[in-house]
Amino acid sequence: MNSETCRLSAPEARIMEERHRIAVFIDFDNIEIGVKNTLSRNFDVSVVLETLKERGEVLTKIAYADWTRHGEMSRTMSQHGVQMVQRHPGPRGDKNGADINLALDALEMALTKPHIDAFAIVSGDSDFISLVEKLKQYNKTVYIVGGRAFTSNILQKNCREFISYESLITPAVSAVRRPAQGPHRGIQRPPVRSRQSLPLSHVTPLVYRALEVLSRREVVPQLGLFKSTMQQLDSSFTERDYGASSFRHFVEMLEKEHMIVLHKDRGHYIVEMPQAEQTPVVSEPALDKEDSLPILHKALKVIDENDLWGQLDFEAVKQYVLRLEPDFDESRYGFVQFPELLNYAQDLGLVRLEPDADSVIRVLRGTEFSHARSPVRSNASFANIRETLPGETRSQLPIESSVLGYAPDNAVPLATATTSETPADGAVVDNRKPVHPRRVYRRHPRPRTPRPRKPTAPAES
Repeated sequence: MNSETCRLSAPEARIMEERHRIAVFIDFDNIEIGVKNTLSRNFDVSVVLETLKERGEVLTKIAYADWTRHGEMSRTMSQHGVQMVQRHPGPRGDKNGADINLALDALEMALTKPHIDAFAIVSGDSDFISLVEKLKQYNKTVYIVGGRAFTSNILQKNCREFISYESLITPAVSAVRRPAQGPHRGIQRPPVRSRQSLPLSHVTPLVYRALEVLSRREVVPQLGLFKSTMQQLDSSFTERDYGASSFRHFVEMLEKEHMIVLHKDRGHYIVEMPQAEQTPVVSEPALDKEDSLPILHKALKVIDENDLWGQLDFEAVKQYVLRLEPDFDESRYGFVQFPELLNYAQDLGLVRLEPDADSVIRVLRGTEFSHARSPVRSNASFANIRETLPGETRSQLPIESSVLGYAPDNAVPLATATTSETPADGAVVDNRKPVHPRRVYRRHPRPRTPRPRKPTAPAES
């Protein structure tokens, strides 16, 4: 242990010395399609491996895909020492073939290779949640690497650390245009989509909660320990979502906004809570992810009326949202990209995101989507939404419980919902259209006719 480690506190020194032996399992088809649809670029395995090396020693790397369709990428995988497992699709397709094979190999390695104490699953498929939970039961550290826009929130919240692929691509690398060389000169590469930053108001509750945890433990909140505590509370946290190049830059941004107090003690930065009078006044409160669902539901309702399920991609759905609300900005609700909102809606069952034959992710109708129901969080938000709708649309919007289980106090049953029309003379006519309740069929037992009894033989005397 060097002198630098001796100056650290005991918990932080243990974190600095923690070096894992990592096995990497890559669901290549899932990650490649997701990156191409959300970032308009090819998947780069090198940035993933370099990031995992910061957390330990990578001992084995296995990727699963139909490699007959990925000639150039298979060559790149070989250059990085990745073992490629070929998946041959059957007559009915092979949707879950790679998932099953990956899970079996990971469990076999967990049972037969006790020196491997960490597993990195490079995929966004929610089907791997059972594998993650089983590996955690075997006392294994689990990392999930995937894009925020196509990785299930269940996976993001139930691993040791979620490493977003978007955060691995630095703006400097994506913005620099290198001159074309060799045989690929003149090839038009797809443009890289710009990635916006989230406002710091979204991370304030997590910052204060981490400081409270460290205060209860009576531990000095140095930068390394402060970051690890934040990741323990929220495994999907990364400072790059807020436009910071490093965690030190992130806390400096917080200090500039008077959200924390940062000072130096014996060469180490210490983070503290601000005084009550120094707490900044938030002009615009941060909105939750659930607050974005009503406007998304209105756009999905238009898509449903025009029978466009399975024909639109991410950008097309966003255009429908912008037509209904031109000032819509997904970053106000905690989403860096619009596909992250659709990914969140998929976890709630409002939509389904599936690739077509050309590997373009299309938006399909979810099992929980209801044409007449709008996800509403509270009475106030429901009233605001109804007031912004046109009169005709407002009269057709029923007040009932939503798919999230929220309903206003003045909810009117569907059987008594009315629509009012105002004629030219100003008289109000109430055209009450009764809604017939759903029929309930009860099965009545059929009358049973008694069967004639057989005559019994007389008893012998």
